[in-house]
Amino acid sequence: MKNQSISKIQTLLEKGVKIPNPKSVEIGPEVDTDRISGDDVVIHAGCKLYGSSTLILRGTKLGYEGPVTIENCQIGPQVELKGGFFKNAVFLKKASMGSGSNVREGTILEEESSGAHTVGLKQTILFPFVTLGSLINFCDCLMSGGTSRKNHSEVGSSYIHFNYTPNQDKATPSLIGDVPRGVMLNQRPIFLGGQGGLVGPCRLEFGTVIAAGSIFRKDELRPERLLIGNMAKGGSMPFTPGVYYNIKRITVNNIIYIANLVALDHWYTHVRSQFISDDFPEPLFVGLKEKLDMAIDERIYRLKALSRKISDSVTAYQLHAKDKESHLVVQQKNELYQRRTKLEENFKSQRCAEENTESRDVFLEKLDLGIKTSGKAYISVIKGLSIEDTKAGTAWLQGIVDHITAGALKIIPSFT
Repeated sequence: MKNQSISKIQTLLEKGVKIPNPKSVEIGPEVDTDRISGDDVVIHAGCKLYGSSTLILRGTKLGYEGPVTIENCQIGPQVELKGGFFKNAVFLKKASMGSGSNVREGTILEEESSGAHTVGLKQTILFPFVTLGSLINFCDCLMSGGTSRKNHSEVGSSYIHFNYTPNQDKATPSLIGDVPRGVMLNQRPIFLGGQGGLVGPCRLEFGTVIAAGSIFRKDELRPERLLIGNMAKGGSMPFTPGVYYNIKRITVNNIIYIANLVALDHWYTHVRSQFISDDFPEPLFVGLKEKLDMAIDERIYRLKALSRKISDSVTAYQLHAKDKESHLVVQQKNELYQRRTKLEENFKSQRCAEENTESRDVFLEKLDLGIKTSGKAYISVIKGLSIEDTKAGTAWLQGIVDHITAGALKIIPSFT
């Protein structure tokens, strides 16, 4: 294996890859050196590359601040991964992460999104320009908003997205912004102040600002709101595991999150695919779709796992609530448990369904004109669309979200 690694390093050096300390670098035997560009790529000391699907494009810099481990990641042009561990994630043009990063499966960083030092991501999707500060744990969420590197959604340092509950489940994805409007790169940014946290599953509207030091536990669907969270009062009270008082909000937020991911899949299929170029070659597109599939599968799995536990939750709820028992809550829990498989099958069957193809076709026609005018520069073309064009695109994607959400709620009607 050592000899194979040396041979691969020599091949990369001959291609023009800059490796200042070759003896300190390790490359797995499964790595395809044809998938690593020799154009201005730098691999610093202590880096390790693994995985047959690993892809590294021109101008990428690895390990400037500390050793980097890459495993089956697809890395676009001019990306900087300065230190840390990266597995089954995709990074589009000019994305960057600081030292101490831990980025795992199902993570997508779109163009010019970034994180500073010591950031943990898993099943995380950041739209273009979204910026994360330092010392952040931001797993199981999608964040959009902003129009440029100077006007971007941001998460302040020492922030946590709380994605694991005392009931030991992860049906906790938070939708910060959304897909139908967020992909148009014309929405107000969202700001999550440092030294704070968001308790998933939450939904936040564009323009939301959460004050520093706040732990926020609710949805905010009104635009342009400043949220100041208060810590819960100190004290001691009974806690009964598995009760799930607000199963409706948890379930509906999960359904809407999955529906947004499916809409993003349609966006990638019909829109992103039009931008195949040197900066966005086919293997990078394939990696992008693969990571989104991981994200969708994860969310369906986590919702089904929660649903399987709900039968026991009914008993726990009835014992705990006693005379305050809500028959609607019991009905919702029974419905979710009994129809969990049908709900899962519906998500899978609806992933390719579209209702509003007219809006899609109108939008794609305008997109084609933009590509002919501006070339295959994704950010430039999307930002060059007119308000009317973006409304057509949003209507198409929102139609997908609404269709999937309505189909799921039809299976569990007590949640409507």
